[in-house]
Amino acid sequence: MIPKPTEISEHRPRVLVATTNPGKLREIHKILGHLPIQLVTLDAYPSISDPEETGTTFAENAKLKACYYAHSTNELTVAEDSGLEIDALDGAPGVRSARFNGESYQEKFRTISKMLHERGRTTSTARFVCAVAVWLKDSMIWETIKTVEGRLKLPPQGDHGFGYDPIFYYPPYGRTLAAVSPTEKAAISHRGQAFRALRTDLKHILAKT
Repeated sequence: MIPKPTEISEHRPRVLVATTNPGKLREIHKILGHLPIQLVTLDAYPSISDPEETGTTFAENAKLKACYYAHSTNELTVAEDSGLEIDALDGAPGVRSARFNGESYQEKFRTISKMLHERGRTTSTARFVCAVAVWLKDSMIWETIKTVEGRLKLPPQGDHGFGYDPIFYYPPYGRTLAAVSPTEKAAISHRGQAFRALRTDLKHILAKT
């Protein structure tokens, strides 16, 4: 997990990672955690409520969240929005991936299976999408969108990862993303690609602060 701000040198620039999802935080910390920065999470701001995610695309929601938390905290803020697009379901669950039918992911998987069967399908091409935006004060200063292509594989397989990983089959690996190691997943995942791009450009981003 990301260390608390008090555990890190006060002399390093602060970067707020605007998510409370522990799986996402683990993946982001592995990519950005060794840089000379203070990674701060929303745990440092418990009184700030979540914004309503009204965007119709991942990019819109990432920018909405980055802007909201930057204004609320006065921090250099990184926000992401990500999810699964299933072609046979017209792109669903898409931006509603986290809020899709069912409280648990097992329920979500059953809903997806039912929806596919209603369309005479048992699988579909699909992709994970991750949009990342960086906001400082009144302007967005960086953004990217990355994807990883694959297929649905039901029933779910694998004990690693989180979210929709157990039903996302990545053909080059011949396994779902929940059946590969964290290192293998990070090498090709939508979030891994996006945050490695951020890591590459972070020096220039910090020069603008």
